[in-house]
Amino acid sequence: MFYLVSFDVSDDKIRYRVAKLLKGYGQRVQKSVFECPRLTEKKFLTLKDRLEALIDFTTDSVRYYRQCSACLKDAEVSGLGECPDEKEYGVF
Repeated sequence: MFYLVSFDVSDDKIRYRVAKLLKGYGQRVQKSVFECPRLTEKKFLTLKDRLEALIDFTTDSVRYYRQCSACLKDAEVSGLGECPDEKEYGVF
């Protein structure tokens, strides 16, 4: 499955750790937004657990958006960047 993960983390040190962790699962497309293709449910749950261990639930947030093939086909970008290609990521 293809996931879009966004985060808002108040502490600089924790924000760096969150971004570093996400880089291991996907590609940064904006400062606090990552596209994470090819995540199995197990990998997604591992990522979610690891992120939840880093953040402060009283001040920070992480959002996860599952994207199907039809959703990716409808994606649009204004300005820099390209839409993800569902064929490249094997999203069904």
